[in-house]
Amino acid sequence: MHLRLHALAALFMCATALPAMAQQCGGDFETWKQGVATEAKAAGAGAVGLAALEAATIDEKALARDRAQGVFTQTFIEFSNRMISAYRLKQGAANLKKYAEVFARAHQQFGVQPPIIAAFWALETDFGAVQGDFHTLNALVTLAHDCRRPDLFRQQLVPLLELIDRGVVPADVEGAWAGEIGQTQILPSDYLAHGVDGDGDGKIDLRGSAPDVIMTTASKIQSRGWKRDQPWIEEVRVPDDMPWDQTGRTNKLPLTQWAQWGVTYPSGAPLVDNGLKAGLALPMGRKGPAFLTYDNFDVYLEWNQSFTYALTAANLAARLAGAPRFDPRNPEPGLDGDQMKALQTKLEARGYDVGTVDGILGTNTREAIRKEQMRLGMAVDGWPTPELLGKL
Repeated sequence: MHLRLHALAALFMCATALPAMAQQCGGDFETWKQGVATEAKAAGAGAVGLAALEAATIDEKALARDRAQGVFTQTFIEFSNRMISAYRLKQGAANLKKYAEVFARAHQQFGVQPPIIAAFWALETDFGAVQGDFHTLNALVTLAHDCRRPDLFRQQLVPLLELIDRGVVPADVEGAWAGEIGQTQILPSDYLAHGVDGDGDGKIDLRGSAPDVIMTTASKIQSRGWKRDQPWIEEVRVPDDMPWDQTGRTNKLPLTQWAQWGVTYPSGAPLVDNGLKAGLALPMGRKGPAFLTYDNFDVYLEWNQSFTYALTAANLAARLAGAPRFDPRNPEPGLDGDQMKALQTKLEARGYDVGTVDGILGTNTREAIRKEQMRLGMAVDGWPTPELLGKL
C-alpha cells in the first residue's frame, strides 16, 4: 500500500521539483518513442539507454494504477495508527543503531537528523523489503505517452535513460508504478542529481545498499529546503477556546504567541520559546490531536503532498527520536466518504476549487472549509462535521 501512496503524491512532487515541460503525447507509440529518442540523444544519452527505450512497451497496469481513486480517505488517527506500526518502530530503532556511522555522516554532511531519514525508509518500503514490481521504463513511457498527465512523467524519462546508459540501474529495473526506484522511492531525476555513494564501492545502488540509500535520502531532503538541526513538528495541547482562525500550518507565529493563547506541551507545561515560528496543525479539528509545525515540516509536503501522509511521516520520525505516541484526544465525528463528496459538491457550488470531488480531505478542501466556518461564525479549524454539512 505504501508504494501506491507515495506514487500518487510523487506526480505532484516532481512537478514542483522540476520545471514543467509541455511535451507531445499520444499518437503512434513507436513514432512517439522516436521523438523521445531524439530528445534523449540531444541530452547525451548513449546507445545502451536508447536501445532500452526502443525495447520499451506499453504497461496497461501502470495506466490502470494512474487512473485509480486516491487512497487517503482515512483520518489522520486511523492512517497513522496503521502506518506507525510496532514493527516499523522496532526496525527503525535497530537500523538507526546498525547504521549509526552512516546516519552520523549524513547528518554531518546534509544537516538532516537520522530519525527523519529512517522514517521515510520505513514508510516507503519497510526498509527495502517492498520496493515495487513495475518495470520502471515501461511504466514511464506508458504514462508519458498517455495524454492524462504526460508532462509529469516525460521529464523523468531522459534521467532514467541516462541512469541505464551509465549502468547505474539495469534496463529492466523495477520500482513503483510512477517511476520511483529504490528503498526510499527516489525519482530518476533525484537519483541522478542527488545520488550519493555511501559505502564507497564506486556505485550508487539505491535498491541494495543501505549506506547509499541513507546518504542519498539525506541529500534529497536537504535539496528541498531542510534547515539543519531545526525541529519539524512538536505535539502540543490546545485550550478549549482560542482564536481558531489563527491556526493552520501556514500561519506561522512565535511560540510566545501560542503560549499567550493557552497552547502548552502535552504535559501542561508552558511552551519554551526557541526563537522559531510555527503553525498550529489540527488534522482532526480543535478537539483532536494538535501539533506545532515548523518550516522543516513543509519539506515533508515537498516529498508527498498528502497532509495526512506528511504528518504521519513527521510523527513517525518524532517517535523514532524518542517522543511518545501522540494523544488522539476526542475529535468531533467527521464525515464518511459520501458525506465528504456531498460537502465538496456544496463547496464547489459556492465557488471553491476543491480539486476533484473524491471524498478526500485535501488541502484545498480544508481551506474552503475554514473560509465557510468563518463565514458561518463557527470555530475555524478546517474539520468537516455533520453540523457544517447541515449549515451548507
